[in-house]
Amino acid sequence: MRFRLEDIEVFFPYESMYREQLDYCLEMKRALDAPGHAVLEMPTGTGKTVCLMSLITSYQYARPEMGKLIYCTRTVPEMVKCVEELKRVVAYREQCVGPEGGKILALCLSSRRNMCIHDRVMEESDREAVDATCRGMTASWVRKRAQEGAEVELCDFYENYDQNGTDAVVPYGIYSLEDLRDLGRERGWCPYFLARHVLKHANVLIYNYQYMLDPKVAGLVSSELEEDSVVVFDEAHNIDNVCIEAMSVQVSRPILDASTRSLSSLSNLVEEAKRSDAERLNAEYQRLVSGLAASGAGGGGGGGTDTVLANPSLPADILAESVPGNIRKAEHFLTFMRKIVRHLKDQLRNPEARWETPQAFLHELHDKTGLEAKPLKFTYSRLNSLLRTLEVTSLDDHSDLSEIADFATLLATYQEGFAVVLEPDSSIIPGLSEPVLELSCLDASVAIKPVFKRFRSVIITSGTLSPIDLYPRILDFHPVVSSSLPMSIFRSSICPLVVTRGDNQTKVSSAFGVRDDDRVVSNYGKLLVDACRIVPDGMVVFFPSYLYMESIIVRWDKMGILKQVTDYKLLFIETKDVVETTLALDNFRTACECGRGAVFLSVARGKVAEGIDFDRHLGRAVMMFGVPFQYTKSLTLKARLDFLHTKFQINEADFITFDAMRQASQCAGRVFRSKTDYGLMIFADARYNQENKRNKLPPWIRQFLGDAHCNLSTTMASSKMRRFLREMAQPVDDVARSSVLLNNEKISALAARIAGTARAGVTGQVAVAQPAGELGVSAASPTEEEEQLAAEMQAAAEAEAQLARVKTEEADSPAAAAP
Repeated sequence: MRFRLEDIEVFFPYESMYREQLDYCLEMKRALDAPGHAVLEMPTGTGKTVCLMSLITSYQYARPEMGKLIYCTRTVPEMVKCVEELKRVVAYREQCVGPEGGKILALCLSSRRNMCIHDRVMEESDREAVDATCRGMTASWVRKRAQEGAEVELCDFYENYDQNGTDAVVPYGIYSLEDLRDLGRERGWCPYFLARHVLKHANVLIYNYQYMLDPKVAGLVSSELEEDSVVVFDEAHNIDNVCIEAMSVQVSRPILDASTRSLSSLSNLVEEAKRSDAERLNAEYQRLVSGLAASGAGGGGGGGTDTVLANPSLPADILAESVPGNIRKAEHFLTFMRKIVRHLKDQLRNPEARWETPQAFLHELHDKTGLEAKPLKFTYSRLNSLLRTLEVTSLDDHSDLSEIADFATLLATYQEGFAVVLEPDSSIIPGLSEPVLELSCLDASVAIKPVFKRFRSVIITSGTLSPIDLYPRILDFHPVVSSSLPMSIFRSSICPLVVTRGDNQTKVSSAFGVRDDDRVVSNYGKLLVDACRIVPDGMVVFFPSYLYMESIIVRWDKMGILKQVTDYKLLFIETKDVVETTLALDNFRTACECGRGAVFLSVARGKVAEGIDFDRHLGRAVMMFGVPFQYTKSLTLKARLDFLHTKFQINEADFITFDAMRQASQCAGRVFRSKTDYGLMIFADARYNQENKRNKLPPWIRQFLGDAHCNLSTTMASSKMRRFLREMAQPVDDVARSSVLLNNEKISALAARIAGTARAGVTGQVAVAQPAGELGVSAASPTEEEEQLAAEMQAAAEAEAQLARVKTEEADSPAAAAP
């Protein structure tokens, strides 16, 4: 479908669209026109990605002066979906306007592990080993030794790229990671370095959040992108947590021990360099006198093989300064780092739970070691410079020392929005309890502020952003557009139920005071067994934490509940091991495909909750056993809550509830991926019945959550499950479905109505492009017939929605449910 949105012709690759898709495109265009930033919540499963691609690429096509579309996702599968939609959009545009419409260069960018085509490098099992092996074949000093006649292995793909690829023209096209690998094999070029080179010339870039938000990575990849670009953060409901993780560093005893070994190894390399090639160290010293920028240690753009991660925080004026004299010489710098490591070890020897400001920690560091704050700012870049000077290719061997340098640099750079937290019973390694010292970022805006400041428009979007007004506050920006869109419906394909009690009238809840009550555990088990008996195919169950899930499973086993579950479905469980969980998911899908049915026990905030879709028969029901609150006794959380209250006046209880409900919404949305899909959403905790909890659910869930769906017992919930599934088992009414779809004629009518409101003082109008050879109607001057049609459509839609709500509430009332 080809239509006009104000002054932009939009190429939408389907014959019709939903009303929320049209509204979504209109809100995005308003943000691009402003220009400014936007926060948009779009119902899950209603075609958000294709709307983004259609509108923004159409905007680029109409206004060539616009910069890139930079589309940020969380996972590789999401990148694949995005590329598929983009290919569909561009193919339709080319069909409409000819070959000119296909002139676009779009590509994905990922790590070496996902892009390498060298057989020996691909044999490595993890990302760090892949990076090290690649550097061992492509580093400048390795290639120099090869030119001098030394027997070293080089990468033929990189050598061919270096000779031809940097000057060659990459054809127009949309390149997924697999497409780039195929192009690399065809031409004999390295796909990874080819993509790094071509990204400057691309119209659309698709990559992970970290390439934009983590300053160590963004300094290498995103620093040279034009300011007139549009940045989209899709599935951005947890974007504040991503920002905080990018700027936080954890230190444990194993990391400090490894850092000590790394310092000893580097000391040996320095002594060897003094004996064999002292000029290298002297040259580095002179570069450091000129400043980090001159030495190349400050990071920045470029795709050279020697490039390592950029400095996490230093501004341009610091990069121009000379490196402090007490860390210019390699041996002096290593002594400097030993003092830091020794002090951090001393901190962990007295593991008392506490948190303090960076200033207080720096003051204690100075008192005990004599180290000043200024040299600390340079430690990360100084370490990178030394690794490059010593020609170290296996950076993974020194990754722990890099963590310590990162800790020191951030500690000395930021005085506000950070806290140093010592948790005595925490661990970076799952299942191990040991003290951890964390430099915790409390202010999510630190990482994303440069993005807002630099690019013309940043769009934060997801299906679960409610309450939407909180994101501009915690990210500290002012959107020109902020909108949460409801879902157009032709049947009640979502059935949310709030279960508050068992048949014995005992409240069900994961609250600490009652979670261990045998009656609560038994009621949860009965609800699960009933659901397994009623719901066909696949089900997903989410718990607030691994600890709670494990304790419930053990007690269910003793009660015989697991045996009852397996009478109806196979049982799979998410663990902290990624490989085990991936295998369990594969077997879960197989069980659903073959008709046996399965239930997957998972954890909110885990891998399954964030990145796995259970569409169609894979997820006919999702159950939330409890409210996924964060661990409120965590010192890190307490420090962040205190910061949010002080700086942004955000109430602590409001933020904790907001965070828990967005996680619950994200879990619930896993089972609904299209308008023809359907699923049960069972919120099993008495606290979900509270108004302050339900109000924080997205509008597209709340619109199905009538009073008759709240405060249910397990038996009442089972009755509603049966009724809902019987209704959904009927064939989809195509006539009813077409009633919520907008074709050219309906969009034209809407154009007239929106144009009328525009004349009354409201900005924004929509018009349909005139088909070739036909007489079109201008949206700026609607006829009486068009206005009447628009009014009738609006009234019919409102009446239909009201009727659906009334029917649902009447059918679900206690009287109707009685035998």
